[in-house]
Amino acid sequence: MRALQVITPTGPADVEVREVAEPTAGPGQVLVEVHSVGVSFPDLLLSKGEYQLKPEPPFTLGVDLAGTVAALGEGVEGLAVGQRVAGVLPHGGAAELAVVPADFVFPLPEETSYDEGAALPMNYLTAQFALDERAGLQAGETVLVHGAAGGVGTATVQVAKGMGARVIAVVSTDEKSKVALAAGADDAVLLDGFRAAVTELTGGRGVDVVLDVVGGDAFTDSLRLLAPQGRLLVVGFAAGQGIPEVKVNRLLLNNVDVRGVGWGAFAMTRPGYMQQQWKALEPMLASGVVKPPVGATYPLEEFGRALADLEERKALGKVVVRLR
Repeated sequence: MRALQVITPTGPADVEVREVAEPTAGPGQVLVEVHSVGVSFPDLLLSKGEYQLKPEPPFTLGVDLAGTVAALGEGVEGLAVGQRVAGVLPHGGAAELAVVPADFVFPLPEETSYDEGAALPMNYLTAQFALDERAGLQAGETVLVHGAAGGVGTATVQVAKGMGARVIAVVSTDEKSKVALAAGADDAVLLDGFRAAVTELTGGRGVDVVLDVVGGDAFTDSLRLLAPQGRLLVVGFAAGQGIPEVKVNRLLLNNVDVRGVGWGAFAMTRPGYMQQQWKALEPMLASGVVKPPVGATYPLEEFGRALADLEERKALGKVVVRLR
């Protein structure tokens, strides 16, 4: 079967489609016939050897996937051969067949396409974990989302709306503003001058939660925008400007928090946790408040170009690679 592999961790230009042996499902595992794979920042970092997880090359990329159940390993219940599913892996999903632990496989509603399914697991479970588990978001609170036109950003916009929050999107261009508003944001402001714009939008109060996937120079202004008992959620550093530092006296002034969001390390070590998260998302999928905006789609042979576009921040919504 075909699989998209890293032979040497030297970046997107050097990933290759290779013929590899077909896998089989062992106990507690599901063999998925993959239709679509989401492209994510972990894939980009894995291709460069810069991720915290460092598999021995050659290895297959692919974190998010959607397709149909091809076979069930011993002891797997609640799924059926031929059923439409989404799944998530540390890596290994960008292949015609992928083996996924049953705990990391989720039923995909009929009205959700395979491309949308491949946009769901990592981004939307990260957003749900960030807003519910880490922020304790309450209905009626205001959430500020940086990088709001990207994959995690649009997911956070939609999950926050599904939880009853007001959402202000921060984006870098007018085009991205349209994407964030289409995803469900109540307001969108440009990164340049966002602090003043958000202050005006909130009548000077500020926001209850900031989700920051960007880092860089905007971090301190985000901290200043927190209302009393506000929470700044650190998800990533896509700006490439280094990791910001916090002067802890700022936390004292308004009783505010900076909280790390490490979904994978938390969820992948707690049996049943992701299934609980998926159940929380299902009503949002059914109501339509969660509908992943899929950006560009690519064939498997162009996975490297998809990664390069992600690195250059050209992506609007979730980038998806199609295998079938």
